[in-house]
Amino acid sequence: MFRKFRWVIAQATELWWWKSYLKNKNPNSYKDWKIAYWKKLLEHLNLSNINTSNHSILDIGCGPAGIFMVFNQAVVTAVDPLILKYEEKLPHFRRTDYPNVTFEEGKLENYCSKLKFDYVFCINAINHVQNLPKSIKNLSLLLVDNGQLIISIDAHNNNWLKKLFQIIPGDILHPHQYNLKEYIQFLKENGFFIHKTIAYKTGYIFNYYVLVASKKSS
Repeated sequence: MFRKFRWVIAQATELWWWKSYLKNKNPNSYKDWKIAYWKKLLEHLNLSNINTSNHSILDIGCGPAGIFMVFNQAVVTAVDPLILKYEEKLPHFRRTDYPNVTFEEGKLENYCSKLKFDYVFCINAINHVQNLPKSIKNLSLLLVDNGQLIISIDAHNNNWLKKLFQIIPGDILHPHQYNLKEYIQFLKENGFFIHKTIAYKTGYIFNYYVLVASKKSS
């Protein structure tokens, strides 16, 4: 019950955060900036070549400005529990701007698809889910064998702060508070092999990591 409460509060705060963050940003200028940001990330990961009609891509926990923005040639599905609220409340996001993307409202841990994906992007999302073990297991179920997961996390640098944040909502947007070693272990327990671990941004409390992992063949 406590975890569900933290998740509900985090979701409400997430929508408030986006409204506040985008309030004074021109929609077209922000879109151009965000697309450039995603392209730079893909170049850093050596994944710039996946924007083709031969690839099926899932952007799960996509938010209003997810990595779906750069894949204008691939078959893309984008999923978020707040996707309809983002379109209602934010002038910066319109589903009609992305005709090749299928948008669905849903939670990571409960999302089901008849299609399995070559690439699953879970960017700025895994810290936000309600049920972390179920979510990571579902990431594995959504990938084809040998498919790639690209996942980003905010991971604690200090164990004492991690334990404190697990007790009190010091980081209200993120219901889950773990370090990098723990997140990697969660992934390995669900059949993932970690290819790359990149510290994309560093900080005192958290480092922001991007991991590239593949699902082992059944």
